[in-house]
Amino acid sequence: MADARPNAHPENRGAESAHAAEGRMSAGELSRAVKKSALAHGFDLAAVAPPGLGEAHTRYMEWIERGYAGEMSYLSRNPYVRGDLRRLWPETRAALVVAMQYKPERETPHAEGQGKIARYAHGGDYHKFMKKRLIRVLRDLKELDPGVEGRSYVDTGPLLERDLAVLAGLGWKGKNSLLLSRRLGSYFFLGCLLLNRALEADEPFYEEHCGTCTRCIDDCPTDAIVAPGVVDARRCISYLTIELRGPIPRELRAPVGAHVFGCDICQEVCPWNDDVPHAREPRFDPRPAALDPQLHAFAAMDERQFQKAFRGTPVMRARYGGFLRNVIVAIGNTGGAESIATLARALEHREPLARGHAAWALARVGKRIRNERARLALEARLEVERDAWVREEIELALGEFALMSLPVLGWDD
Repeated sequence: MADARPNAHPENRGAESAHAAEGRMSAGELSRAVKKSALAHGFDLAAVAPPGLGEAHTRYMEWIERGYAGEMSYLSRNPYVRGDLRRLWPETRAALVVAMQYKPERETPHAEGQGKIARYAHGGDYHKFMKKRLIRVLRDLKELDPGVEGRSYVDTGPLLERDLAVLAGLGWKGKNSLLLSRRLGSYFFLGCLLLNRALEADEPFYEEHCGTCTRCIDDCPTDAIVAPGVVDARRCISYLTIELRGPIPRELRAPVGAHVFGCDICQEVCPWNDDVPHAREPRFDPRPAALDPQLHAFAAMDERQFQKAFRGTPVMRARYGGFLRNVIVAIGNTGGAESIATLARALEHREPLARGHAAWALARVGKRIRNERARLALEARLEVERDAWVREEIELALGEFALMSLPVLGWDD
């Protein structure tokens, strides 16, 4: 936990004397109390930040202007608000910033035929869970000072949580743009509790401990980290498999590999994550579908089965159609002869998004194993396909086969 530093911010000194005159708890006392309560309610880190973000907001606006947010329009909505917490809630005087570890203790090595799900989505969803814990912290504070009011946020409002965490002293922003803690690495969730009391703020984290290491940049398969600390979301596998609602760009499908929801590569290669503690909260224990993410089983799921397998987990954010798209791309990247029948069925799916990516995947697998049946499936579908984008994908896929020399087979061969 970041240590409280007396008079870390000059504005706190006047608040100390004013509160003492009113008989209320001082800014320092409230700061220590709120952090103690946060740790008692299961958060692994807790610190206090002032409401203004200054230069961090300027950098954010530059990131938006470069188009790096992709189709995440909510990130550019009311951008002015993100520069100061008082624009979000005018009564804000300070913010409690908390972190909760999520790396599961029980993990299974990735095996052939399996997809990859980002670790944060292995267990239950964190948004409402952490928000309820923050509300408990607020209740504790109200017992000490009935006039305390607050607003809690866990990835649900226009806040720059990582920048607030740096201002609160929880860690620094790594070259992969994630917050890094010397104790927790980067496998943790962040949450914020805005408060209407001037609390003694912790010292910001001025140091940067990545040094000359560039593993996250070098190992990103889509070259999404365009500069240290700057990620072009449009190329990031997490964005492509979670936030993007339409087709994955053709040139990025192969680099996606076996990822079906999110990506941990830039965290897995980070030395600060070599020996970090595991999640203490049972809610984040992996669900069965995360422990054994069989691609062909996922491809066979209908929407009801998808919801049953992933209800209450972050995977639901991809929605059924997006998740199926990801699974099909992963099969295209990793599958063999056993995948042709699965992809041929996907080529008949009611979702155009699934059919279009199935065409690409059939060409990729068919070329890799030199299998003519994939071409026959594509030709059959082209005769009845009415969706313009899917037809284009099928035609492009057939064009790949035209460059090959394959034995002519019939369906009965």
